[in-house]
Amino acid sequence: MQSTRGDQKLYKVLDELQISFDYHEHPPVPTVEEASKYWKDIESAHCKNLFFRNHKGNRHYLVIFEYSRVLNIRDLELRLGQGKISFASPKRMMKYLGLEPGSVSPFGLINDKDDHVHVFLDANLKNSEKISFHPNINTASIVISYADFERFLNYTGNSFDFIRLYD
Repeated sequence: MQSTRGDQKLYKVLDELQISFDYHEHPPVPTVEEASKYWKDIESAHCKNLFFRNHKGNRHYLVIFEYSRVLNIRDLELRLGQGKISFASPKRMMKYLGLEPGSVSPFGLINDKDDHVHVFLDANLKNSEKISFHPNINTASIVISYADFERFLNYTGNSFDFIRLYD
């Protein structure tokens, strides 16, 4: 089901790529912890998406992992091998992903015309049949197959790596 709410550019891309999805509306939720209340009947790996910058501010990273996991930033720095990182500002998020805080999603990569943002995905997500994200707004979640998600990532042109965030 395609909604008239949200990022129409995203729905156009999903249509072009022939990626089917399930659309689930919910009240605005600024965090995945709050969103999880609305996912109880949705069979999918639900993801947390964090947007970081390096200490110089010239590189940006989107880190994606299963939402119930706790992530230690210092441990993440070691695993990513990118030096010291910190959360990117809302201004940077808008510049590179076209998104506001609370709506961070890999679907925002469609707005990264220069393929500036590098994506790190927890390798454990490869075991998921389906995966869900906000459709660039925090009032809905959409579920797609994991295979279609990888096709979407390849379409964006952004570089990405799989890393083991959890042993």
